[in-house]
Amino acid sequence: MPTQAKAAVIDEITERFQNSSAAVLTEYRGLTVAQLTQLRRSLGAGSSYAVVKNTLTKRAADSVGFSDLGPLLNGPTAIAFIEGDPVEAAKAIRDFARANPLLVVKGGVVDGRTVDASEVTRLADVEPREVLLAKLAGAMKGNLTKAAGLFQAPLSQVARLAAALQEKKPASTEDEAAAPEAPAAEAPASDDTAAADTTPADEATDEVAAAADAADSDA
Repeated sequence: MPTQAKAAVIDEITERFQNSSAAVLTEYRGLTVAQLTQLRRSLGAGSSYAVVKNTLTKRAADSVGFSDLGPLLNGPTAIAFIEGDPVEAAKAIRDFARANPLLVVKGGVVDGRTVDASEVTRLADVEPREVLLAKLAGAMKGNLTKAAGLFQAPLSQVARLAAALQEKKPASTEDEAAAPEAPAAEAPASDDTAAADTTPADEATDEVAAAADAADSDA
């Protein structure tokens, strides 16, 4: 391939890395053209699935800070460049791989960070948006303005918020179990004391609210 043509390919792959919400590297050895076409269509509008040259892809990945992908670029490689919600695309790739075991997921990039194959699998196993939003709605304590931003957030972000909230819950439960019962005649707490009396659950709610603000602004 002439040098000018190679440069054009590197530029194209670089642009796809920059403009995609996720990129999943796969090995497609043994799959037919018809099967690859089926996978490409399952990824949704705006996404693409293309066979790439490892050496040129490595140079493109290095140029955008994804040097960690280097070890994955061996053997026959095809990349799914995802536009839109990476969770839905990850589910499509998982389902296709179950029906066509010759497809091997190597790893990739999600939301600007490199991930291994197991993280792509975990992303595909994220609960449906409706379930995650129901869990987060309770944490918002009736603040509908904050919660509204989550409806426009990418599913991958909603999943991370739900996971962070779940991590907070055990600590909150332990604190409540260890707290002694307050005497009936105890004097009201001062403003300073009340301000300091913040449970981990409250902190989790604040974090979710802040993240909802961020999601709303991104939308």
